[in-house]
Formats: sequence, structure tokens, C-alpha cells
Amino acid sequence: MKRVFIGSGFSLLVLFTSAQKPQQDTLANATLEACVQYALKHYPLVQQALLDEQITDRQIKSKLADWYPQLNLNANYQNNFQLPSVAFNGATVHSGTYNTSTVGLALTQNIFTRDVLIALKTKGDVMTNVRQQTVSDKIDVTVNVSKAFYDVLLTKKQIDVLNDDIVRLERNYKDAYNQYRGGLVDKTDYKRATITLNNSKAELRTNEEALKAKYQVLKQLMGYTGADSIHLVYDSARMESEVFVDTLQALDYSKRIEYQQLMTQKRLQQADVKYQKWAYIPTVTAGAGYNLNYLNSRFGPLYNDNFPNSYAGLQIAFPIFQGTKRQQNIRIAELQLTRIDWDIINLQTAISTQYAQALAVYKSNLNNYYVLRENRDLARDVFNTIDLQYRSGVKAYLELITAETDLRTAESNYSDALYQALSSKLDVQKALGTITY
Repeated sequence: MKRVFIGSGFSLLVLFTSAQKPQQDTLANATLEACVQYALKHYPLVQQALLDEQITDRQIKSKLADWYPQLNLNANYQNNFQLPSVAFNGATVHSGTYNTSTVGLALTQNIFTRDVLIALKTKGDVMTNVRQQTVSDKIDVTVNVSKAFYDVLLTKKQIDVLNDDIVRLERNYKDAYNQYRGGLVDKTDYKRATITLNNSKAELRTNEEALKAKYQVLKQLMGYTGADSIHLVYDSARMESEVFVDTLQALDYSKRIEYQQLMTQKRLQQADVKYQKWAYIPTVTAGAGYNLNYLNSRFGPLYNDNFPNSYAGLQIAFPIFQGTKRQQNIRIAELQLTRIDWDIINLQTAISTQYAQALAVYKSNLNNYYVLRENRDLARDVFNTIDLQYRSGVKAYLELITAETDLRTAESNYSDALYQALSSKLDVQKALGTITY
């Protein structure tokens, strides 16, 4: 029984220790959607925006708490070394006691105060404003992660193209070397094959090092801190089908988060104009108190007896003249409201320009994608034909090298055009305000 007890306790201890270990949040197989969702959950900028929402919510509640009654307890003790003197019937006498103490409760209730009233009326817009900032940050994260994802895929595709190219070049190198050793050709073909092969290997190494850096950029934009590498998962056919976007969509400013933020700021500024005008309305506060007063010339029996007093009242505060300060504050608030109107006009112009530029770049990249896709297919057919002719002794080795270089360039250009079109599509969607996350 002792062994069973000790063994059970040890097992429970192991289970408890394992449960206390933090689970590392990793992302082994990452699609584009998974990378974006991971970033929205882990990227520091998004997390800070969510914390700002909570902070703002608490600040609003803190301000609105001034509507509730405020109850305070005040206590004091005072020892008088010399009693104060007063004149009475032509003589000077001492007044008071050497020891005094007061314990009191004070209750106040705001009936009207413009500070709390503006907090009540604007709490919805204040929370909307901070949430819109979170949306703006999420849109930026979505676009940046997507572009970094495409950038990694482009480099990986270029590496794949170079690997295929190196396989073909190594085969050609061996053929040229064997023909040279057999005396069928001179060493020119053999040296050309060596030069071309070395260039491809050097370019491959460059892209492999660039890929490491681009992976790190993607991790940073995702907020990925895991030690494991990210394995990107993608469907080439699906990506090719997603390259298209409706270029006939009408531009609607209200869909842009920046426009929505300005409209929220305008409503807040309109409320600030009202707030400044409310300075002409008096502040009204109700108050009540109950005090226990202790008076005695000796400290020992000071708290044996007390002399209570209580009160209730209403306080109204109205500044009569402040040197035109209130008028100036109202005018400042109105001018700031007019300034926001000009911000809206400026934003509309900027959005129109941004959309026109993004659309022009997208159409250009889409056209390049069509042309370079056709070039890739043509270059592949040309290479296959010349390769067969070279092995049959019809074509020279120089023509084979040229066809090989054209094929590699065409495949690389096609991949670049695809991912450039996908990236520019994101810019069009962002300009339209249709980015989803």
C-alpha cells in the first residue's frame, strides 16, 4: 500500500508539472489564411490595439463613475500648544480646548456637470474610435503578411526553377564533357556548360540566403516567436484563380476605415463644440455631511464624549466673467470642426488617387502575367524541341544553352508576374476598402 501511495503521488506530481508547462504556440503547416489569423492573434501592434480598447473602456467607466454619489470619511486630531485669544466685553480671554478631533462623513452628488455629461454622450463614439484603430491595424497586418507570404513563395519558386535548371545543366555538362573526352567536339562546349552551371549555382545560393531573410520578415510580421520553422502550404492553381479582381467596382469612400475614423472624429468634435457652449450653464452639486467633534483639554478623556453636527445643502457654481475665455474656446472648437471637414475632402482626393494608381499597377501586372505565362509555355516548347535536336546532332550546343537560359528566365518571370499581380490585387482591395481578415 505504501508503494501504491508513493507511486500515485509521483504520477500526480508529474501530471501537475506537465500541466504547468506553457504550451508553445507554433504553426507547422501555414496557409495564407492561417498566417494572417496567427498574426492577428500574436502581432504586438494588434495586441496593443486590443489593450487600448480595454484601457479606453475603463477610462470611460472611470469618468462615468462621477455620476454616482461620492462618500468620503475624514478624520483629524489637533493639539493646541496655545489656545487662541478672543476679545470679550473689553477683556481678552482664551477660547477652545487643547485637544480637538473630528471624524466626519461627507456625501456629494453631481446633479449637473458638463465633464460627466460629455463623457456620457460621447462614450459610444470614443469606443468606436478606438475600435476603428484596431480595424485599421488589422487591415495593415493582413496586407503586410499577405505580401510577405507571396514574397517568400516567389523566392521559393525561383529556387525550384533554379534546381530544375541545374539538373538539366548538369546533364548537359556531362554530355559535353563526355563528347569532349571522346574527341567529338572541342573544349568550347564543355567550358560553356561549366560557366552556365556555375552561374546557376551561384544564383541558387543567393536566393537560398535571401529566402532565410524573407522567412524572418514574415515571422516578424506575424509575431511568430517559435523556434520551429514555418512550412508554407499553398495551392498554385488556386492562387492563379485568385489573381483576378473586379476592376469595375465603384469607389465608395465610406468603406475605407480611414474615412470612417474621420467621421467618428467629426462627431467627437461636434460634441466638443457643445461641451464648450455648456460652460455657460452652472455646475450644480448636492452635499451632506455628519461630523463627530471631540473636545477636551486633556488627551486621555478626549474620546469619551462628542458633539455631533450634520448638514445638507446645494451648491451652484457659475463663473460670471472669464475675460472672453469661454467665447474663445467655443471658436477654437468650431474651427477644429471645420478643419476636420477639410481633412475629409483631402482624404477623398487621396483615396481616389490611391485607387487609380493601384488599379493601373494591377492592370499592368495582370497583363504581364498573361504575356509571361504564354512566354513560359513557348519557351518550354522551344527548349524541348532544341534539346531533342541537339541530341540528334542537328543543333549546336550554343543554341541549347540559349534555349535553356530563355526557359529559366521565362519561368522566373512568370512566377514574379503571378505574385506581383497578387500583391497589386491587395493594393486595389485596400484602396476599395474591401480587405477582409
